[in-house]
Amino acid sequence: MRKQLSKKATAQVLLLLLSAAFLVYGASRGEAGVVLNKAVKLCLECVGIG
Repeated sequence: MRKQLSKKATAQVLLLLLSAAFLVYGASRGEAGVVLNKAVKLCLECVGIG
């Protein structure tokens, strides 16, 4: 039972590190601005302004 929990915890930590790496990679490419622009446009379309 303890080995399964250990494997699960290891997998969770690896996935957390991988997601953080992708977050940093995307931010370094300037993707945050692209996502923000798309979110603003979508929000304005939902309200009916854009």
